[in-house]
Amino acid sequence: MRQLDTEQTRALLDYQAVADACADLLMLARQGKTVCPPRSAMPLAKDGTLLLMPATDHTIAITKLVTVHPLNVEASLPTIQGEMVIVDAANGKRLLLADGAAVSARRTAAVSLLAAQRLGARRDSPILVYGAGTQAQVHLEAFQAGLGITRGYIVSRSRDRAEALAKKMHKQGLNLEVIDDPDAVLNETKVIVTATTSNTPVLPEHLSNNTFVAAVGAFRPQMAEIPPALIKTSRIVIDTEEGAKDEAGDLIQAEQQGQFEWSKATTLEQVVCDNVTPQGEGAIIFKSVGQSLWDLAAARVLVDAMDRAP
Repeated sequence: MRQLDTEQTRALLDYQAVADACADLLMLARQGKTVCPPRSAMPLAKDGTLLLMPATDHTIAITKLVTVHPLNVEASLPTIQGEMVIVDAANGKRLLLADGAAVSARRTAAVSLLAAQRLGARRDSPILVYGAGTQAQVHLEAFQAGLGITRGYIVSRSRDRAEALAKKMHKQGLNLEVIDDPDAVLNETKVIVTATTSNTPVLPEHLSNNTFVAAVGAFRPQMAEIPPALIKTSRIVIDTEEGAKDEAGDLIQAEQQGQFEWSKATTLEQVVCDNVTPQGEGAIIFKSVGQSLWDLAAARVLVDAMDRAP
């Protein structure tokens, strides 16, 4: 069995390739050609979570095992750590062992890229990112690669981390300005990424029409990056209904306050498979909590890349 370290896994997971693979798997899932059980979650010490995520397209099968510890940031440790094993579905032969954290990071950004492309996110807009961690970086990279975005703004509780990320992205051709007041640029930017683990909303209660928001940070019911008032006036797209109802704190809290109804949410499957575009005005908020189908898409890209390697 081949083993890929963090850098090798990252290098093989091209954002657009993974986004395209996610779209392909949504079509296969619609046809009943995939199996994607709900992920299992177990609480750990110090506010941690262990996640187990299996899936198969009947050609390959994967299981990703990751731990998520938001408090690790304070100790300068990785928030997400893990592994993903890829096997031949026909005989169980182990094919690859990939870095689970790298898979989680890049496939999450790739799914956001897929949503942004299919939902018409502006390609001529600067990007505004809340947060300066791994998800902030991979979303900047993905949107630069897939949307052609060349400039933007970043805001974070840690200005040092934001400055470090801005410097890193500048070397990759993306001009980022670290700001303290995001409200000052909201009229300018039409592409926003929220990548925090905040329990209180970071966005305002109103955004201009057709602003695209990729909300990827809140993954527990008590977390919320998007205020209920903004959710009420926006068009909501979710990566998976089952996962969102269990984990998307932004939407769960908005529903509890009478500001949101699940029946009004559009799934990414509907967008990709049926060319559905949420009707109406207001911002478009893509809420992603993740599912193993996206990991399977990353696995398909990895296996294909390894098969083509000399």
